[in-house]
Amino acid sequence: MKAAKVLVTGASIVGPALAYWLSRQGMDVTVVEKAPEFRDGGQTIDVRGAGRLVVQRMGLEERIRANTTAEQGVAFVDQDNRTRAFIDVNAFDGNGPIAELEILRGELARLLIEHSEDRVTYRFGDSVDTIEDDGEQVHVRFAQGSEQVYDLLIVAEGIGSTTRNQVFGDEVRRRPLNLYTAYFTLPRQPSDAQVMRWHNIPGGRCVCLRPDNLGTTRAFLSFQQAPSGYEKLARDEQISLLRTLFADAGWETPRVLAALEDATDLYLDAVGQVKMPRWSKGRVALVGDAAYCASPISGMGTSLGLCGAYVLAGELGRHADHGNAFAAYERRMRPYVTQAQSVPGFAPRLASPHSRLGITIGHAVLRMANAPGLKKCFAKMLSPKADAIELPDYEAQRRT
Repeated sequence: MKAAKVLVTGASIVGPALAYWLSRQGMDVTVVEKAPEFRDGGQTIDVRGAGRLVVQRMGLEERIRANTTAEQGVAFVDQDNRTRAFIDVNAFDGNGPIAELEILRGELARLLIEHSEDRVTYRFGDSVDTIEDDGEQVHVRFAQGSEQVYDLLIVAEGIGSTTRNQVFGDEVRRRPLNLYTAYFTLPRQPSDAQVMRWHNIPGGRCVCLRPDNLGTTRAFLSFQQAPSGYEKLARDEQISLLRTLFADAGWETPRVLAALEDATDLYLDAVGQVKMPRWSKGRVALVGDAAYCASPISGMGTSLGLCGAYVLAGELGRHADHGNAFAAYERRMRPYVTQAQSVPGFAPRLASPHSRLGITIGHAVLRMANAPGLKKCFAKMLSPKADAIELPDYEAQRRT
């Protein structure tokens, strides 16, 4: 498939990765992003399993390694900041809750854009307004008013993708996990070591502090509740909500809540999954969270996105017809996605018990994770199956 022009929507992680691989297939690729400029914020994500193989094939692994947060593990701490359980970064052969390659979302996005910008056109401050697929081409009108025609449109947006919703309508299915998360950055203090500190609070809540490589600290707050529209509240209302919900949390939470006022990157959202019956329609295809968000709980979001971008571009490169390419992409990725999305509905309650007794028991269980006779059992529970896909060497196939 040698498409003359391809439009990719979304310039976070998956969009630039897809654009890079499509350009390697000789395609003319434009990435449109509604943010006015590159967004360098975001929390820590990991590159593991098959996703790591993709960045190796891109020649980016060492650059990612040089920009990691150097997180050394996760400490589960009590009210007095005493460590009740600890899982090292090297636990389970480096495939535990903290991976070897932990990097800020914005840092990885920057590396991917830099790696592709010499062959890809990036268009910030705009978005898709209307789409007309006439079977031969995709006619796109942008929010800024211009109109363009493309051979293919690939949606690489987030879980709430408006472009996907416009094309697929009532086919979009979201599975709520009855959990809310809030992320933001706050000033670093001496107590912020090179480990993630996880503090559970009764009522199914937790506050986490994670190191970064930029001299600041990343805060993460979560609470269990069915979708209630909190993500649509104004920023001041979200801050008020978090201060009310975590007023009694103790530990270092007062410091975290005080930092909300000056936080410029607060992000609050309901955690869930996207389950689509198909990932393509005509000349439009979906990739990453817009197609198959597995949620942060799965530990697989980055790997799914990177692998999906690689496979989709590879199949478009080796099939003369886009329909056959889209079908092959889905056949290869669907099993990988299915296992990544097999997150039990009770997972949030396991991670953040509702009672003090539950928290105490949880810490006791986690302390056994490194016991010689129990490592295999815990590895199955705490290690994402990030390598459960075979990735063809599309570059080698293209050369032969």
